[in-house]
Amino acid sequence: MRFEVLTLFPEMLTGVFEASIIGRARQAGLISVACTDIRAYTKDKHRRVDDTPYGGGYGMVMQCQPVVDCIRDVKSRLRGSTRVIYLSPQGRLLDNGVVKELAGYDNLVLLCGHYEGIDERIIELEVDEELSVGNYVLTGGELPAAIVVDAVARTVDGVLPAEECFEEESFKDGLLEYPQYTRPRVFEGLSVPEVLLNGNHAEIEKWKAAQSIDRTLRKRPDLLKETEG
Repeated sequence: MRFEVLTLFPEMLTGVFEASIIGRARQAGLISVACTDIRAYTKDKHRRVDDTPYGGGYGMVMQCQPVVDCIRDVKSRLRGSTRVIYLSPQGRLLDNGVVKELAGYDNLVLLCGHYEGIDERIIELEVDEELSVGNYVLTGGELPAAIVVDAVARTVDGVLPAEECFEEESFKDGLLEYPQYTRPRVFEGLSVPEVLLNGNHAEIEKWKAAQSIDRTLRKRPDLLKETEG
């Protein structure tokens, strides 16, 4: 699977995509992640990519020409199914269902806005959908883009050591993950639950299921309501 991140600040993402699971997946050739500098496409001699908004207002707006040219150039080099996504607080909220949906594409082009956002005509011409990582505002789309890459890449075959690593994580079947423990058996008076130590796998699985339900009821009851709906 290929991820193309279009940004004014590729240096923000270099370390993120070189480390941990994403870095290893890239080295193994399981995924491809590239960051393209939108500024390289501007035709302005001063390398400007933004201007003041029509109608007044604070801040600057990213211009059509460099962004549209960047998207079209990147898309021209891709093969297979492609989805262009603009990271925006106005978009559909990212969740596990959306992650699985996006994993069905061969290529994801992730457009990172900055300043006060992008010219609306960019969205009308080249963006397939807007996507949000939460109901809050960030400085730019770079961190949300990294979240999308990380979440979707984990679903690609071979990225995680076993399919169970993905399937048993939080939000499977709308439930949070059960508590996890490792050595030592007792730490500052707190012990690992005895059921995890007795070797009875049927009891362990029953305990895990019960803990997932209990945790979801206590911490994220909204997930249960979504499942019921």
